[in-house]
Amino acid sequence: MGPGRTPTPTLTPTKPRQDAATPGTIGESTPRPDGTLKATGEFAYSSDLWHEDMLWGFTLRSPYAHAEIRSIDVGEALAMPGVHTVMTYADLPAETHYGLEVRDQPVLAAGRVRYHGEAVAIVAADHPETARRAAARIKVAYTELPLITDEATATAPGAPVLHPGRTDRHAAHAPHPNIVHRQPIKRGDVAAARARADVVVRRDYEVGMQDQAFLGPESGLAVPAEDGGVDLYIATQWLHVDRDQLAPVLGLPADKVRLTLSGVGGAFGAREDLSMQAHACLLALRTGRPVKIVYNRYESFFGHVHRHPAKLTYEHGATRDGRLLYVQCRIVLDGGAYASSSPAVVGNAASLSIGPYAVDNVDIEALALYSNNPPCGAMRGFGAVQACFAYEAQMDAVAAELGLDPVEFRQRNAMEQGAVMPTGQRVDSPAPVAELLRRVKARPMPRPGDSADVRELPGGLSNTSHGEGVVRGVGYAVGIKNVGFSEGFDDYSTARVRLEVLGGEPVALVHTAMAEVGQGGVTVHTQIARTELGVAQVVLHPADTQVGSAGSTSASRQTYMTGGAIKHTCEAVREEVFRRGRERFGADHPGWADAGLLLADGKVVTGAGEVIGDLAEILGGDAIDIEKEFRHRPTQPFHPETGQGFGHVQYSFCAHRAVVDVDTELGLVKVVELAAAQDVGKALNPLSVVGQIQGGTTQGLGLAVMEEIVVSDGARVRNPSFTDYLIPTILDTPSIPVEVLELADDHAPYGLRGVGEAPTLSSTPAVVAAIRAATGLRLGRVPVRPEHLTDT
Repeated sequence: MGPGRTPTPTLTPTKPRQDAATPGTIGESTPRPDGTLKATGEFAYSSDLWHEDMLWGFTLRSPYAHAEIRSIDVGEALAMPGVHTVMTYADLPAETHYGLEVRDQPVLAAGRVRYHGEAVAIVAADHPETARRAAARIKVAYTELPLITDEATATAPGAPVLHPGRTDRHAAHAPHPNIVHRQPIKRGDVAAARARADVVVRRDYEVGMQDQAFLGPESGLAVPAEDGGVDLYIATQWLHVDRDQLAPVLGLPADKVRLTLSGVGGAFGAREDLSMQAHACLLALRTGRPVKIVYNRYESFFGHVHRHPAKLTYEHGATRDGRLLYVQCRIVLDGGAYASSSPAVVGNAASLSIGPYAVDNVDIEALALYSNNPPCGAMRGFGAVQACFAYEAQMDAVAAELGLDPVEFRQRNAMEQGAVMPTGQRVDSPAPVAELLRRVKARPMPRPGDSADVRELPGGLSNTSHGEGVVRGVGYAVGIKNVGFSEGFDDYSTARVRLEVLGGEPVALVHTAMAEVGQGGVTVHTQIARTELGVAQVVLHPADTQVGSAGSTSASRQTYMTGGAIKHTCEAVREEVFRRGRERFGADHPGWADAGLLLADGKVVTGAGEVIGDLAEILGGDAIDIEKEFRHRPTQPFHPETGQGFGHVQYSFCAHRAVVDVDTELGLVKVVELAAAQDVGKALNPLSVVGQIQGGTTQGLGLAVMEEIVVSDGARVRNPSFTDYLIPTILDTPSIPVEVLELADDHAPYGLRGVGEAPTLSSTPAVVAAIRAATGLRLGRVPVRPEHLTDT
């Protein structure tokens, strides 16, 4: 051996211990690290942020839905002790508008306001109450303008144009400037199919405006930095798209606008758009002091987008033996004052509008309006919820006309793998629609309520009923939802993984910009790293913009996309471990030539299970640090006239059976059970999967029987509080048994499917179908109110 040469290390292969499996890997029900803290109230949310010399921000909002701003006088507010600055549109330093898809929303209203609650001015003061009182002293002179509240007023001759001179890419295909986006889909020959139909059912439906109703209000802390930039600590769903909208507004390069995720108290789509982010940053840069803004509940109802209310007209034609021949439908979504994500919602509503059924002939039109109602955008289900309520009501109505069992009728027309969507896209992964329906129907029925225990009756907890007029009903529904961003969007996610030895143990550090909003990424992402790298210790770096984008926590995409990015990056780290191992031990050393090497329990293991290297020894004092992007297969935009195109990367399916008791005299509904069956591809964390299905189901229940933002009397919001906007409590939430199918999608990491949204679709029509079964009423609108059910 020559001088300076180091002997080649040797290691005798051994069998790994049988108890060496790393805990918390893929497929295990791993508890959430933040679960106990949230349950006990110890979790730190963005509203808990604090800085020793911070100021408080407050927003002045318009009392009118459509009005010209003639003047703004801030003198009296500025003169108040403790007030540091007041800003209006005239004080903005750079770009004045922002938006997710269309930059049409002003940072502060300029010239006119377009909805009740629009931001007009912002204040920074040394106490939140001082800021609030100062905002009340700002004098704004308004002249009210004519209102646009629905399709008729939006497209009437001489209607005011809310956004004149539009140049966005959707304007060219919009038949009127007050239409944000329109998407038709045409396939087959509907006229010829109608001529062959034995049964035709045409009905109108309506869906009210639902709020995401997250419990943690909008909040954040902006801190001016020494380099002239700003650090924003924020509860959001997409750090990078926030940054990309903020930087032009602040007049800063993107690298000087740094965002770090703070504790998020729920989102469900409402945190995709900016709320107080720009206002906090503007005030901080203007004053040179940290500024915190926390909305109260009233402000929160005005500060974020809602689910689009919708009016839908559907016509189904079928043969006498129960085969669907055609579907014709028109879906009108009210997008409110600004575009937000309405164009994408329209695409979803149109492409998913006939449900998980095989139909050769379709004529579909979906559109979203500009109006003076509150802005609407992303909410769990994203356009598919509104369509599902209508098409599932239609399936029940057609089945009744044919004298068929509603489940059997659905199964007879259910799509399977290989079916063609209305857009012409072939479904190339499992589509177990008929099986999901079979499973919920086969479940044992809950026992009838015991009239001796009034607590089991509708209204029984308030002693309003003792069983008079109570009727039980059972209803079914199934839905289809896309997963991931669609229509040609460059949907990708980034992960950085660092593997090193700390304290003698190999440790993986996973860094992504994923927003943890309650979906469970903080658990699943560590499970992926443990599985791929075979280490027990995995640490998640705080999510921020110092790593590449993870995309939005929406569209049921984060486990697929950021999980896929972590898996992809871990695979690269693992290959680097093997390269270093071969370099250290020699490529011809027993076992190192094995093509099936794995990492397990901190060891390098052959496919036969022999340990041939110790991870800590291979790494030594050198870390492996790799960052990679992950993309799903590409999608295509829908054709603007025919709607044809490979628009979605993946589909998910969920079915529900609802059992309800209805007091027809009082108009009260008690949902007794809401059973679900869903195909998830692969349950990476079964505990979390069931929780997501139960949570989505409960939100669908809320839309069915109680949740609606009421807009009336001059397009004003009438119920911006949890006193008047009702959401299901634990007393309203029934038993939700869940059956999980795992039919792998070969195109997805681990074969998984996105989980969180699909149960929100079918739970609403299932509950309403059960109420129809109990009462015999048509019930074409949700939420179903007591006055819709009483006999008188």
